[in-house]
Amino acid sequence: MKLKTRLKLAFFLIAVMPIVLFSLIIGILLSYQTSNINDYYGIEGANWESFSNPTDILTMVANQIHGDLQEKIEADPNILENQEYLKELENSLEYKDADVVVRKNGQYVFVSEGITVEEARKILPDYGDINDVSENGLYYGGSKKCIIRQIDIKNEAGDEYSVSLITYLENIVTRLKHFWIDSVVAVVIVLFLISAVMIYWIYRATIIPLDKLKEATHNISEGNLDFVVEAKGDDEISQLCRDFEFMRKKLKESAEEGLQSDRESKELISNISHDLKTPITAIKGYVEGLRDGVAVTEEKREKYLKTIYNKAIEMDRLIDELTLYSKIDTNRIPYSFNKLLAEEFFGDCRDSLMVELEAKGIDFQYKNELDDGIEIIVDAEQLSRVINNIISNSIKYHADRKTRIELRLRDEGDFIRVEIKDNGKGISKNDLPHIFDRLYRADASRNSATGGSGIGLAIVKKIIEDHGGKIWAESKEGEGTIMCFVLRKYIGGQHEQNINN
Repeated sequence: MKLKTRLKLAFFLIAVMPIVLFSLIIGILLSYQTSNINDYYGIEGANWESFSNPTDILTMVANQIHGDLQEKIEADPNILENQEYLKELENSLEYKDADVVVRKNGQYVFVSEGITVEEARKILPDYGDINDVSENGLYYGGSKKCIIRQIDIKNEAGDEYSVSLITYLENIVTRLKHFWIDSVVAVVIVLFLISAVMIYWIYRATIIPLDKLKEATHNISEGNLDFVVEAKGDDEISQLCRDFEFMRKKLKESAEEGLQSDRESKELISNISHDLKTPITAIKGYVEGLRDGVAVTEEKREKYLKTIYNKAIEMDRLIDELTLYSKIDTNRIPYSFNKLLAEEFFGDCRDSLMVELEAKGIDFQYKNELDDGIEIIVDAEQLSRVINNIISNSIKYHADRKTRIELRLRDEGDFIRVEIKDNGKGISKNDLPHIFDRLYRADASRNSATGGSGIGLAIVKKIIEDHGGKIWAESKEGEGTIMCFVLRKYIGGQHEQNINN
């Protein structure tokens, strides 16, 4: 749920829910108390309006007692001479908060325990004054608030009887007071519970996620990126947490890439330093030999100079690789794409390689299975670098037999496939997936024969991918390696667009 919607709903519930629950609670309490009063006093008709005027309830109680008693007295006035009956009547009125007083010819013949004769004289009307009392009885507002209903009757002997029913208001008021107190307490509890629930609901949706974000920002400020910002829900703060988690992952990836780049740079410097040391040492040794006159013949001096030259070429190649490596990191390899005939470009490569490899005693073979006239868009210099780097690796990791290298061109639909096969040591299954990684060496020994910067094949992969192609290797240990890459044929503007992208 959206935070805005959650807040609107919370404010609505805080405003409306107390009213609804208050009405419900009051209704339940009124129903319970009304039923309780009706059952307790044995009456019917008490309702919610009665709770605003307790005398209504008292009047109903008094009228019911008066009505029942009047029927019995009118049927048999002499029953008022029966003390046992009067005692039973007193007991029945006790739980109804009422007393009974019976007078005969002005004399008190029965008085309930709840009232004294002196109190009765103050409040009871005389015989015959019943007409001055309203139909609902006489209300007395003294220390004991009550309603008085009186029955005046004569028996056959002419005796005048006054039966006074006194119903007290105090207990009813107490009951109603408890009702209103209970109502107020219930409302306070309801308001507290609603507020607590709403506060927890909002707290859970806002404060808890914000605390997580606060902790996350603290971790980042301390340089700690190894944590997770969890987010559940679809509200704005949950979305913010997800965005923050995405940012944390990106920062961690960037930091890891930076550390990896730093490690690679240090390893590259170490590799270059090691690989430069060998030719420099050799150059120093041969130069000292020339200076000291060790090379006494022209043939020996020529050999020394040729070795110095070759070692300088090797150093130049290492420095060139280092320069190109820095350009790979910044995507600034200088390309100059041109449309070329595949057979002409690879034919030139064949001629150049054949002279160089045969001079080293390497058996070189070239097979072209392409149709005539196939064109490709390439940077001739960089693609030549790819072929030279691959062949250099083949020479470097040769086996203890005559080295044989084969360059084969094949037609594969919209692509041409170039294979460079050797009969060298081969590459193990564990090393094969990593040979194009930067600074990866299948041979970790780094001696003068198999040394290198460790970035040659990484450069090869980058150049082929920038040409819109793909490169991979197939190899078996002890049998040799086939380096394969494909280049898209020239098919008009579409090919040029793929290269630019």
